[in-house]
Amino acid sequence: MVFRIFSQKPNTIMLKKIAFLFVMFSLTSCNELQNIAGAMLEGGGELTTAEIGGGLKEALNIGVSKGADRLSIKDGFFKSAYKVLLPPEAQKVTQKLQNVPGFSNVEDIILEKINRGAEDAAKKAKPIFVNAIKQMTFKDAMNILMGDKDAATNYLHKATYNQLYKEFSPVINNSLDKFKARKYWNDAVNAHNKIPFVKKVDTKIEDHVTKQALKGLFSMVEKEEKAIRSNVSLRPTELLKKVFAKQDTK
Repeated sequence: MVFRIFSQKPNTIMLKKIAFLFVMFSLTSCNELQNIAGAMLEGGGELTTAEIGGGLKEALNIGVSKGADRLSIKDGFFKSAYKVLLPPEAQKVTQKLQNVPGFSNVEDIILEKINRGAEDAAKKAKPIFVNAIKQMTFKDAMNILMGDKDAATNYLHKATYNQLYKEFSPVINNSLDKFKARKYWNDAVNAHNKIPFVKKVDTKIEDHVTKQALKGLFSMVEKEEKAIRSNVSLRPTELLKKVFAKQDTK
């Protein structure tokens, strides 16, 4: 009986299956095999690192898009919690100019100008942020997912802030010039320096405005990340639902 079984011709369908599996295993990397095996053992419900990374990037993209859109409208900065204020050294200049003709209202004017500049620059911030997010690696993807409610934003901040500042700074400068903010402020500083017995200053506002604008943008991203983490209805895609369902159970 045993001899008869082994003497039969091989089943054609079985041979095709074996050949297919051989090809699949030949073309699949070790990491991919681990993910496939993990999914099979867990019933297909286990998240891969690629899925976690993709979900976190998607969440950050949503935060960036919504944040940039909200801050780029009129008064998005100027009449919001993210309003860019003057640094303390600049406020000393405005105080001294209160009795100088043409500059009595200098603080109100310059505040509106720099915030209009920040709003204008926010329109151009989205692609800069999105590109930075695309370049991110998620070696610590699971730690970020299972971390604090702002873990992804904090990671983005640490990993990309210097690059974002470098790219965003000229955008801010162009927007400030569009609203004549830098010219107006330079005129104000020159008027201040002409006041008898005052200590001359050389106050620049570009760096301050850039940092404050980025702070506002990151705050908006953080706000959106926390919302996605805590509110299931704010997860519009299947990937987001699947990835953040993991942190819901922690």
